[in-house]
Amino acid sequence: MLITSKDNDLIKHIRKLKEKKYRDEFGEFVIEGIKMIEEAIKENAKIKYILICDDCKTENSMTPEQLYDIAKQECIYVTEKILVSITDVVAPQGIMAIVEKPMKSENKIDYRANHFLLLDNIQDPGNMGTILRTADSLNMKQIIVSAGTADCYNSKVVRSTMGAIFRVNVIERDLEKVIKEMEKRGIKIYGTDLKTDKTIYDVDYSKSAVIIGNEANGVSPNVLDLVDEKIKIPMSGKTESLNAAVATGIILYEMNRRKL
Repeated sequence: MLITSKDNDLIKHIRKLKEKKYRDEFGEFVIEGIKMIEEAIKENAKIKYILICDDCKTENSMTPEQLYDIAKQECIYVTEKILVSITDVVAPQGIMAIVEKPMKSENKIDYRANHFLLLDNIQDPGNMGTILRTADSLNMKQIIVSAGTADCYNSKVVRSTMGAIFRVNVIERDLEKVIKEMEKRGIKIYGTDLKTDKTIYDVDYSKSAVIIGNEANGVSPNVLDLVDEKIKIPMSGKTESLNAAVATGIILYEMNRRKL
């Protein structure tokens, strides 16, 4: 099947998936590029369709193994003109896919874990994607986010995760309720706050959760009021704060260092 019209129903559907409300409504999101599709196949993501550019001239050739795996999926061909009209990438590789989001029933917090990451209204998609990738590098299987946090299925977030989106479960919850439940289960809650004297090197991470706040305003006051202790990253220079994704990486790797 070759699609040549921008008015095709599937092409219209893909354009709609650029908006969060439609991603939520249809339970789908779009991925682009050979690497992302390879990761989706490897992690058994539910791929609905793979769109392949029929006449694109790209330098990114696929290996026979990749072509074999892609051929097992439902593939639809489009012209370069159509692909350009729906891509979010500056230099597209000529391949994209529609993937089903995990069912809400699958999004349950596993309280048996030793380490938890909570995100309170992180706004920047680049930060969100980098945080997911960092969590994946430490084999964290879940991240708990507030309703105001950037959508993890935003195209920029998905690209910057480099495949981590298929391995880390992003669970949207009311953080205040989650914190209260964690405290019942003996999980120590740490909230990042520039005003405290206690640093990330002064606390015990054996069974704990860390909350990272909004890039501009930090952790919400109502959430910060519920934490067991406030912590910060000590800095020797004149800079007072760090990028949210950088700060998250430093804290998560300190947690991991203690474990090792």
